[in-house]
Amino acid sequence: MSRILVTGSNDGIGAEIARVLEAQGHEVIRHARSAERAAAAGAADGSRFVVGDLGSLRSTRELAAQALRIGAPEVVVHNAGWGSKGESRPVSEDGLEQTFQINALAPLLLTSLLPKPRRIVFVSSDSISRGKIRLDDLQHEQEWTEDAAYADSKLAMTALAFALARRWPEVLSNAVHPGWVSTKMSGYAAPLTVAQGADTPAWLAVSDDPAALVTGTFFQDRKAIEVNPQAYDPDLQAKLLTHCLALAGTTLPD
Repeated sequence: MSRILVTGSNDGIGAEIARVLEAQGHEVIRHARSAERAAAAGAADGSRFVVGDLGSLRSTRELAAQALRIGAPEVVVHNAGWGSKGESRPVSEDGLEQTFQINALAPLLLTSLLPKPRRIVFVSSDSISRGKIRLDDLQHEQEWTEDAAYADSKLAMTALAFALARRWPEVLSNAVHPGWVSTKMSGYAAPLTVAQGADTPAWLAVSDDPAALVTGTFFQDRKAIEVNPQAYDPDLQAKLLTHCLALAGTTLPD
């Protein structure tokens, strides 16, 4: 059995991923943005939570420290995500565009602060099909729209997942589109249940199915697909990784 950290697991897809993995006998470390959210989600079943706001580099570092006090996770599922509902460019306490920070930069920072796991699963989105990585404007300082910021941040996340797969060939690092799932974030008109959305991320986290024992791959419904060629560009991956590590003020473990 594995110790697994699942970010954004106080509700929605993340909570279901955690539930599925716990039902299989794994030790799951859940994550919530605040102590209040953790208490509300964990009061009924006594789940173990770490707390941290991924929109803050300081708080993300504190989150990593909490996880390490429990025990280094062997698997990390980067499920937490965020999309702006406003009409203006959101800026975090670090002065960074918040969509990019939460969806792409914070998962990389958190990964860098933990010992190398056996597997990393990045919950991405098929919105990356319309995304674009612009190294000279990753944070949309020149032009910002809600849709472009979200799609581009998830594309950056996916490219970083594949960059880690190249950097650490012994680690299975993959990305997944969970589908359009009925959640608070995606809207309750979405056609898929949280169980359907959680299925492939949970499978990638622990399965010994040969189809899951790959790396540098994008999945949907347990099948490998290719969505945006930028995500697979090794030169772009390397440049993006270097840029984001510098932006987060961190380095990767050997």
